Amino acid sequence: MLASRTFRFVVTAIVVALAIAAGFFAWRLYVETPWTRDGRVRADVIQLAPEVSGAVAEVRVKDNQPVRKGDVLFVIDPERYRFALTQSEANVEARERELEQRRRELERRTRLSSAAITVEAREQAETAVGLAEAAYDEALAALNTARLNLDRTTVRSPANGHVTNLQVHVGDYAVSGKASLAVVNSDSFYVVGYFEETKLRNFREGDRAVVRLLGFPEEIEGHVESIARAIADRETVSGSGDLIANVNPTFSWVRLAQRIPVRIALDRVPDSVRLSAGMTATIVVHPQEGRTGRL
Repeated sequence: MLASRTFRFVVTAIVVALAIAAGFFAWRLYVETPWTRDGRVRADVIQLAPEVSGAVAEVRVKDNQPVRKGDVLFVIDPERYRFALTQSEANVEARERELEQRRRELERRTRLSSAAITVEAREQAETAVGLAEAAYDEALAALNTARLNLDRTTVRSPANGHVTNLQVHVGDYAVSGKASLAVVNSDSFYVVGYFEETKLRNFREGDRAVVRLLGFPEEIEGHVESIARAIADRETVSGSGDLIANVNPTFSWVRLAQRIPVRIALDRVPDSVRLSAGMTATIVVHPQEGRTGRL
């Protein structure tokens, strides 16, 4: 009977000891291991605004369509820009003939002797040539601008990516400088993880990272690219005109660790994973050997 009680006591003690040890190591793992489930996939979203205004004549892409750098996205009606180019070409030709005439006049007056022509007349001829040259240069600049405007009626993709949330249609009036279409740069995907400040000491730039998306079982390999150096202080009242911070008193007993954005560069993405900006991700950073807790 005594042996049975002793055995049960020993077994219970061992189980309790194992539970305490497991809890301790689980707590250490949670507190010190640099990982977070608060991660987001991000990418550069290029907002394309035409450099000239006009009615949209063609839309050559569809929503969510993949595009390559240089592909035509949409075309603005080029007719009036063609007319402007023709007008500029005619103006250049007229200014060129005028310049040639002024140069011939100056050459004739230069050949005359000082008795046959006054100094003032010769200076007037030289001034006329200078004005003609300036007018010709101005006409050339207008011609180049007209050519550029005609070329800019065709809006092309500046990067490889995907058209997103397509809202431009044939017949819409595109305004110069106003975004009409967005392209997600497929070469710019990265992940931002919001790590608790208590875990930042355990890793640094260059450490290997593993990203697990919520919708895909495959892991994505990456590395820590950078760590944010500032976040907004919500306790600071700004705009009051004071030169020192006006910090509201905090009365809570529990102090929550701030979360700092950490940028993760993606080194290898499996072919089966389709990235979309805004996806949820879990990030685990693997510090170099012997670094954890010593930074």
